[in-house]
Amino acid sequence: MANKPYTPSPLLALSAVELRDRLANGAVRAVEYLEACLAQIADREPVVQAWAFLDGDHALVQARALDMRRQSGAPIGPLHGVPVALKDIIDTKGMPTENGTPIDAGRVPRADAAVVARLRAAGAIILGKTVTTEVAFMTPGRTTNPHNPGHSPGGSSQGSAAAVAAGMVPLAIGTQTGGSVIRPASFCGIVGYKPSFGLIARTGILPQSPYLDTVGVFARSVEDAALLAEVLCGQDAGDPATEPLPTPRLLASARAAPPVTPMFAFVRLPGYQDAAPDMRAAMEELAGVLGDQCFEAPLPNAFDQAAGIREMINFAEMAKCYFSLEHRGRDRMSPALQAAMDKGKAVLARDYLAALDWRSVLNAGLDEIFDRCDAILTPAAIGPAPEGLTSTGTAIFNGLWTLCGTPAITVPLFSAENGLPMGVQLVGRRGDDARLLRTARWLATHVETLSPPDQGKSR
Repeated sequence: MANKPYTPSPLLALSAVELRDRLANGAVRAVEYLEACLAQIADREPVVQAWAFLDGDHALVQARALDMRRQSGAPIGPLHGVPVALKDIIDTKGMPTENGTPIDAGRVPRADAAVVARLRAAGAIILGKTVTTEVAFMTPGRTTNPHNPGHSPGGSSQGSAAAVAAGMVPLAIGTQTGGSVIRPASFCGIVGYKPSFGLIARTGILPQSPYLDTVGVFARSVEDAALLAEVLCGQDAGDPATEPLPTPRLLASARAAPPVTPMFAFVRLPGYQDAAPDMRAAMEELAGVLGDQCFEAPLPNAFDQAAGIREMINFAEMAKCYFSLEHRGRDRMSPALQAAMDKGKAVLARDYLAALDWRSVLNAGLDEIFDRCDAILTPAAIGPAPEGLTSTGTAIFNGLWTLCGTPAITVPLFSAENGLPMGVQLVGRRGDDARLLRTARWLATHVETLSPPDQGKSR
């Protein structure tokens, strides 16, 4: 008898917020939902190849324990029973974390990263580890784009973005040092959110550039991204970038209606002229749809130097942070990584220290724009996912915001001529994450209402 064709479970269509609520009230069991995820993984993983480590049996053990806890009447957490995937540079106690390099093959951490500890405390199921580029730099892993396996899923958080886009898991965590959350989210057609620098602790995560490294999240909606990020926020003694501040109410803010119609600033970043015609047309159409609620804002000339400044900081700090890896196995590093390490070693201390001053200088320039708008609008990438798997694409439209430490989110509002998704990137003032999420959700709803799929590139 022929096998029946695979049909995804209707449970997989639930948003993470809806899933959380149904798991909490017992309408859905954690085991039931997890089995749906594992069936989806079995169907899609042979092509997408998003996972670096997956232990379905261990995940089921977690799910059964969580179901028993709810049935007992014990308190449950805000992510009770919700599966989450983790980029394979995030330490997980007893579970391999190999950092995308053969140098760390077989590495099993003895302690959880701070974000993993928060997930466990919130009742989440740690489903597994997702593929990263080599030490979260540029050389791609094996993951393909869920929309077309001949195209890149982006990088470096490629497995996390692809797993969410393929319906394998509702939420995933990645990191961004240049554009490693926003770009793969755009290429894979999902929401990617990079919070303000210092909002989420990086303790227990492979450091590449401590001045730039930022934890981010992947989801299928703005509200779902806010749900996960809010659980992860908070000070940790191991990360001096975090502060003892109250947890921001990200989910409530994302779901709230703005008190007035938001105002947007359309910014043509350096390199905008190199964006694909599809992306430029989509951005200009979006600005037209927004009408009087959108104005064009030029950046001061100083912003032309931001990409070089960000790279200098990144490479100089990478040369220090990856010294041990290089010592243990430079010959097993890719040529691109070796070249970046060598460039970092050549940076003068004077130039590095001067580069660190640029964050405050650039944010002062951005403040003049944010005084007039709720969010900046820019492309999330230069176009749709590039064909081939030898490159993860360019982060030219993302690195500036990582350097400035401002929050950024991509929303999948556009489609390219070839049918692949493209995202619009919204950027907020540093520390104003709640407002950014509220504005992003308003934009997604507004554009869906005013710009149907058959009218140009917006959808």
